[in-house]
Amino acid sequence: MQNKITQLFGIQYPIVQGGMVWASGWRLASAVSNAGGLGLIGAGSMYPEVLKEHIEKCKKATDKPFGVNVPMLYPDIEQLMQIIVDQGIKIVFTSAGNPKTWTAYLQEKGITVVHVVSSVKFALKAQEAGVDAVVAEGFEAGGHNGRDETTTMVLIPSVKEKINIPLIAAGGIATGRAMLAAIVLGADGVQVGSRFVASPEASSHNIFKQWVVNAQEGDTHLTLKELAPVRLLKNKFYSDVQAAYAKGASVEELKALLGRGRAKKGMFEGDTEEGELEIGQVSGLIHDIKPAAQIVNDLMSEFHAAKAEIQDY
Repeated sequence: MQNKITQLFGIQYPIVQGGMVWASGWRLASAVSNAGGLGLIGAGSMYPEVLKEHIEKCKKATDKPFGVNVPMLYPDIEQLMQIIVDQGIKIVFTSAGNPKTWTAYLQEKGITVVHVVSSVKFALKAQEAGVDAVVAEGFEAGGHNGRDETTTMVLIPSVKEKINIPLIAAGGIATGRAMLAAIVLGADGVQVGSRFVASPEASSHNIFKQWVVNAQEGDTHLTLKELAPVRLLKNKFYSDVQAAYAKGASVEELKALLGRGRAKKGMFEGDTEEGELEIGQVSGLIHDIKPAAQIVNDLMSEFHAAKAEIQDY
């Protein structure tokens, strides 16, 4: 399956595994890349030396292309970028910041740069900054999200209408049918996050993975917009946040409630009461934990089957 995305990254299928905090280590990234997609190491939850270790292990585990996702608000961003360059990484996905800050620098080093956006406005800014492609992520997605709450169904054709660089769709994509829908809407490929959390290779805690599998429609909610909008599974911490809202909590009180390390506590350490459990709406369609390679293969087989079904329309 050759198109703009497979050619841009040198991969077999236009499937990108999202670079999720506390889930996307070298095991997941290498497994997805070995299966024909593009695996991403999620640097957002890694100290510089930890990122270096994951890159080195990923190199040993795959000879296929893989990349690193870097939230640009990370405090040690300069160290992370230096490690990426020193390690010879050729693909970087940036998010949570101004793409102008690092795009030219990385491209001068021979690195392909993709920026994650949640609106047409930011897609245009990313294109103006010279990125090689954008990921447009609808608000169905898990974790930190756009303030405008634009759904993937609306966002993808809206962005496609305005940009002329390759477009990757994200948010609510966990099946081959959804992948086909995204491409029909104008995407050149898809980024899949939540579905890969429910895999043995994901570095997140098994208890959290089971919560993802058990999730039903309506079990996630976008909250904490005053700080940074984040989609969470409903648990005790989520209930505490809602109770704080009901009492008219200030921004400072919300920050104090959030504290530090909530995401690590929930997703990596398995504290499903006090931790943040970041996952997408599509968790309601995820019913099992299965190997990353099988997820890639299932996505492609479902994609082709769905495509065949609509040939007569």
